[in-house]
Amino acid sequence: MTRLLIVGPPGAGKGTQAALLSQLFDVPTISTGDIFRANIAGETELGLQVKAIVDAGDYVPDTLTNALVTDRLSEADADGGFLLDGYPRTVDQVRYLEELLSSRGHQLDAVVRLVADTEAVVERLRLRAVQLGRTDDTEEAIRHRQDVYRRETEPLLAVFREKGLLIEVDGLGPIDEVSGRILEQLAARGITAPNPSAASGSGV
Repeated sequence: MTRLLIVGPPGAGKGTQAALLSQLFDVPTISTGDIFRANIAGETELGLQVKAIVDAGDYVPDTLTNALVTDRLSEADADGGFLLDGYPRTVDQVRYLEELLSSRGHQLDAVVRLVADTEAVVERLRLRAVQLGRTDDTEEAIRHRQDVYRRETEPLLAVFREKGLLIEVDGLGPIDEVSGRILEQLAARGITAPNPSAASGSGV
């Protein structure tokens, strides 16, 4: 019953590592983006509220995001653990998640932070944008997203560090090497993957 959170700057390979960890620990990856899209597509009551807010160009408020995450964590596949990606994004959301899990007799086991040199990430994303023909993905836009990430996550990292949950891993390098670093640090905390064969063929 492993409950993890993964954070990292755009371009650090967070999505790739999240997918691998989800397989290794046999838990669902839960991202707010996926939750929003699923509820909007399903035209649920919460989804209709999100759609109206997004269509208006506004940010989804904490109360609604928390409600959607609560609903998702209540589904059967999350009973045995989960990997959160993209939530929490604010200190208030951190507090809410902590209280929610505590009310169910649970808690986060660890927060994995992928650390990556900004210049290396910017270069990686710039080359990817060129390869994909994304002319709107300029270096200025890429750097802006990096700045937003740092500004939004620093307060959260401070909270997780104080709680002793934070694991910081070099996110640059071959996928299997990064995964190995994550697993090594998790194992040092007594958190071991019950399903190592799931990553066979991935190089892990």
